[in-house]
Amino acid sequence: MNRDIYVHTWPCSYYLELEKRWVPGKLLLTSCSVRFMTDKTGGFLVDFPLANIVEIKKEASHFIFGAVTILEKDHVKHWFGSLQPSRNVVFHVIEHFWREVLLSQPGAAGGASSSPVTKGKQLTGLMACSQKRLEDAARVLHFQGEQLDSIASGLDRMASDLDVADRLLTELESPSWWPFSFKFWKMPSDTEPREGSSTAGSKALGKEGVVIRIPVVISQRTESHVKPGRLTILVSGLEIHDSDSSLIHRFEREDVDDIKVHTHYEVSIRQRFIGKPDVAFRLISARMPEAIRILEMQFSKKIKFLEDAMMLRSPGTSSPAEKGHSVWQAASGLMDCVGPQESSSGSQEGGPLQLQTREPLISEEDTQELRQILGRLKGLALEAKAELERQDEALDGIATAVDQTTLTVDKHTRRVRKLT
Repeated sequence: MNRDIYVHTWPCSYYLELEKRWVPGKLLLTSCSVRFMTDKTGGFLVDFPLANIVEIKKEASHFIFGAVTILEKDHVKHWFGSLQPSRNVVFHVIEHFWREVLLSQPGAAGGASSSPVTKGKQLTGLMACSQKRLEDAARVLHFQGEQLDSIASGLDRMASDLDVADRLLTELESPSWWPFSFKFWKMPSDTEPREGSSTAGSKALGKEGVVIRIPVVISQRTESHVKPGRLTILVSGLEIHDSDSSLIHRFEREDVDDIKVHTHYEVSIRQRFIGKPDVAFRLISARMPEAIRILEMQFSKKIKFLEDAMMLRSPGTSSPAEKGHSVWQAASGLMDCVGPQESSSGSQEGGPLQLQTREPLISEEDTQELRQILGRLKGLALEAKAELERQDEALDGIATAVDQTTLTVDKHTRRVRKLT
């Protein structure tokens, strides 16, 4: 399906070597191929896979006009000129997808060399995708639990500080002739334990949970200026780095105002400001579908899927729970069909029954792999359930601690006002 999804299209011209002329049209890029469609006929003049590319270069036609050249394995060279919005944009995007194809080529080659995909392989791949998605959700849930633990530690330190403030206020409120005033200033466990706890809390708050990191092509403000970089999705926000690993911008989680999913491979992230321009980035990546799943979980109320990307959000208009249920049903149904099936058919005259064996839907090897994947899915689901229950209890404790802290702060504020 992804083969027919276009990553991007650019108006350009293609040089016909035999006719010695340029043909106007559009350059079309998919996740695994490059195509050129003419404006006059609407047909594809060029169509070749990214895996066949040997070299991509920026060259000049007749030493004047900038062009992008693509060399195939059979030494066929393609010239693309008059590229809009610019030659650099087209070059960086095509080069990015070409590199990603090269990195994933060994696995793809192994799959292509095998026989046609069987029902068992299809089901195994489907279950593996479900497992990966559940692992991503569990990773986000784990980092969310760490943040809740950090919040609870911070509230504990705040309660300890408020106890110290209470003793100090009691000392200030005591009359000068009170003989036991000095005892409030020195308590056995005032300083040292509190310093230790603050150090531990700072370490907990300093944890940065990296959920996923993918290479991207970055454009900001104008589409004609792009550069390769990297998108890092953290539990606490998003970071965009350039190719030298220098930080370009960091979005805190609460600073992200909207995320628009333009296509399966292109998103835009924006942070609004009052009185100055917004900070917005447009990102293209071959691995963007992986990141979109995480962004949808973290920014469910801020992410918006445009028309071209609606299929990515809801394939078959079914929720993740419904998809998981249907997968489980399909798995259980096919597991019952494993092994030779026997059907009895006898002659009307009462002759001997003949056993007819039919080829199993999935092999024994696929069955074992499915059992392993289902076991891992069950373990992940149970761990996620236990973590959710723990986080619910932690949230109740945090809510109670916040209420108590608020009451204590209000009480101390009134006492301070009386003293002043």
